[in-house]
Amino acid sequence: MPVDPSRVGTTVGPWEVTWTERDSLLYALAVGAGQQDPLAELVFTTENSDGVEQQVVPSFAVVLGFGVGIPDVGEYDPTRAVHAEQEMYLPGPLPAAGGAQATVTVVDIWDKGRDAIVWTETTLVEVGTERLLARCRTGAFLGGAGGFGGERGSTSGWELPERAADLEVTVPTRPEQALLYRLTGDRNPLHSDPVFAARGGFPRPILHGLCTYGYTARLLINEFAGGDADLLASMAGRFTRPVLPGDALTVRAWREGDAILFRTLNEAGDPVLDRGVFILRPAPQDA
Repeated sequence: MPVDPSRVGTTVGPWEVTWTERDSLLYALAVGAGQQDPLAELVFTTENSDGVEQQVVPSFAVVLGFGVGIPDVGEYDPTRAVHAEQEMYLPGPLPAAGGAQATVTVVDIWDKGRDAIVWTETTLVEVGTERLLARCRTGAFLGGAGGFGGERGSTSGWELPERAADLEVTVPTRPEQALLYRLTGDRNPLHSDPVFAARGGFPRPILHGLCTYGYTARLLINEFAGGDADLLASMAGRFTRPVLPGDALTVRAWREGDAILFRTLNEAGDPVLDRGVFILRPAPQDA
């Protein structure tokens, strides 16, 4: 059942999304903040700690714009739809609470032969100021939805550095991590319903790819930005394998000029989030 390439340019929205400090705190917990040391990341996990101003784990921007899922691009099997790639661009820090107008546009549909990849771009514009908060580009892999004779698409250049990683850190996920993460908005039963997951060929419900993405963003911020989320300018990565809740994640990263290249690995040492690029903006200079 191929998708319809004429749906490129389809736009949904704008619609308004709002979030509270509590939503930002819940997201931080859902991507592992405070899991190893409850006092280590109070900037993400509390709003009233003495001398600590709440910050938002920046990958929350992707969640805020994810409300409508994939726009109508024709027929495909939802049990074979998985997150393939994710990019986000942030002009500045996200407020801990606020409102935004969200718009999602289908920007490309790639024909991979048997399968298809649908690219969408979501913008978040702050209510009241018209300030762009985030631009997020999402690639969704649709199994069995190709074969319509379209473009195969391109691959950006990314090479694994031929040296030891500048950072290697391993963290656990919790067995109930997907049940916690789904409370941030993604209620896809692939991550909670064993019957639905089995229809997609998985032995049990899998962890959200965006949960792995959020874990990775948080760890890289802590290690390369001193825990200051305001310094993150952009992050991109490709999802390559599913993660089961309870599995440990290992992030390896290499600083290459202005960019930090990264891979996130599963317990077997296989990449689950690959071809990663993480870019920080310069820290503001003291007056």
